[in-house]
Amino acid sequence: MSTCVFAFGCHPDDIEFMMGGTLFLLKEKGAEIHYMNPVDGSLGTTQYPREKIAFLRREEGKKAADFLGAVFHESIFKDMEVFYSDELIRKATAKVREVKPDIMLLTSLEDYMEDHMNAARIGYTAAFCRGMTNYISIPEREPVMKDVAVYHAMPYGLFDAMRNPVEPDYYINIESVINKKRQMLALHESQKRWLDESQGMDAYLDTLTEMSGEMGRMSGEFRFAEGWRRHNCLGLCRQDADPLGDILREYIKHNDAKEFNK
Repeated sequence: MSTCVFAFGCHPDDIEFMMGGTLFLLKEKGAEIHYMNPVDGSLGTTQYPREKIAFLRREEGKKAADFLGAVFHESIFKDMEVFYSDELIRKATAKVREVKPDIMLLTSLEDYMEDHMNAARIGYTAAFCRGMTNYISIPEREPVMKDVAVYHAMPYGLFDAMRNPVEPDYYINIESVINKKRQMLALHESQKRWLDESQGMDAYLDTLTEMSGEMGRMSGEFRFAEGWRRHNCLGLCRQDADPLGDILREYIKHNDAKEFNK
C-alpha cells in the first residue's frame, strides 16, 4: 500500500510556493497525494467580484492538482475568515478522516499572515482529533485509528511576523523538480496581477525560485531546497516516526544547528 500524503495548505498557490517540490518527489516515490486549499482565496483580486475570483482560483487549483497527479479537494473556509474555531476544526477533521493520511503537510505555525497560521493550527488539531470517537466532525465521519506524522513548511518569505528568520529541521533537495514546481505555480494565473499590485511582487515565478534558492543556500549543499519542521508526535504517532524523512532520505540534509539533530 502506498503512503498517503495530505497537503493541506491555505490559499490556492500556497502549496506550490512552499511544498510543491517535496510533493513532486513524493509522487515519484509512489506516494498517493491529496491536494487541498482549505481557503477559497476569494479576496485575492483587484479585478473580480468575490464569486468570480473564488471560481477562477478553484479552477487554477484543480489544474495544479491534476498537473501534480494529486486528488483534488474543495475549499471549506472563506478568505480572511479562518479562525481557530470549533466549526472550522470539525470541518477539517472530517477531511482528515476521509483522506486517512500517513503524512500531513501544513503551512507554518509562524508566518506573516493570520490565515496561514490559523490554517496550520486547524489542520494540526484536526489530525489530533481524527481518532476521538466522541468528537463529531462536520459532516460526520467515522474516527480513524491510524498514525499520522505532521510537518510544517517554511513560512512565506522565510521569516515570522516579527521578521525573525525561521530554520527548518531539515532541507529537501528539489533541484530535479524546480521546473515542475514553477510550472505548477504558473497555473495560478489570476494571482500574478494581484501580488504585483498588493505586495509589489514584480516577478511571481521568480519569487518562488528565489525562496527555493535561499533555502538551498541555507542548506550549504543544495542549489534549490524546501525546508520542513516536524510537529511533536504526541497524540499523532510514535516519537521516532519520520516517514517524510524516510521516504526522501536521499534528498535530505539535516540542520545541525537544531539541538535535536546533533
